[in-house]
Amino acid sequence: MESDVWELLLNSVGPLLMGAVVGTIPLTILSFIFGLAIALVVALGRMSLNKVVSGIAAAYISLIRGTPLLVQLFIIFYALPMLGIVIDPYPSAVIAFSLNVGGYGAEAIRASILAIPVGQWEAARTVGMGYTLTLRRVILPQAMRVAVPPLSNTFISLVKDTSLASSIMVTELLRRAQEIAAPSYQFLALYSLAAVIYWLICSVLSFGQERLERYLSRYVSV
Repeated sequence: MESDVWELLLNSVGPLLMGAVVGTIPLTILSFIFGLAIALVVALGRMSLNKVVSGIAAAYISLIRGTPLLVQLFIIFYALPMLGIVIDPYPSAVIAFSLNVGGYGAEAIRASILAIPVGQWEAARTVGMGYTLTLRRVILPQAMRVAVPPLSNTFISLVKDTSLASSIMVTELLRRAQEIAAPSYQFLALYSLAAVIYWLICSVLSFGQERLERYLSRYVSV
C-alpha cells in the first residue's frame, strides 16, 4: 500500500507543479500588481485633507481588514450574480485578492510615506516642485524602499491565500491536489505534497525578499 502512495505522489508532482506555475503564481502576480495600484490610490486618499475622500479610504481599509478574505471572495462570485453581475471564477479571484491586497497594502504605503522626513517635502517646494511632482520624483521612490518588507510579506501571504480560489473552482495548486486525491482518497498525502510546494515557493520568495532588502539598504544613508 505504501508503494502505491509513493507512486501516486511521484506521479502527482508534475501536475501539482503545473498547477502552481499556471494557476497559483500568475494569480498571485496579477492580484498583487492590481492590488498595489489600489493600495497607492487608497493610501493617498487616506492622507488627503479632504475629509470625504479620507473617510471613504478609511472605510475601505476598515472593511477589507475587518472581513475574511473568503467572505469577500464569495460575495464577488456567489452574491453579485443575484444583482445581475456575473463574473467568471478566475476574474472573481483576481478582483477579490486585488481588493484585499489594496486594503492591507494601503496602510503599509501610507506608513512608508509618513516615514519620509518633512524636510524632503520642504526642499522640493523650495525648488518649485509641486505636490504631484514631489510625490513622484522624491517621496514615492524613498517610500517604496521603506515599504519593501511589509509589501513583501503581503505578497508571500497572497501566495498562500490563492488556495482559497479553489473554493470557486479556479484551477490552481490546491484545486489540482483535490482533483488528484478524489479518486484515490489519498487526501493526506496529496494535501501534504501541496503544502510542501507552497512552502518551497514561499521560501524562495523569502530568500528573494532578504536579498532585495540587503540591496536596498546600501542606498540608505546613516
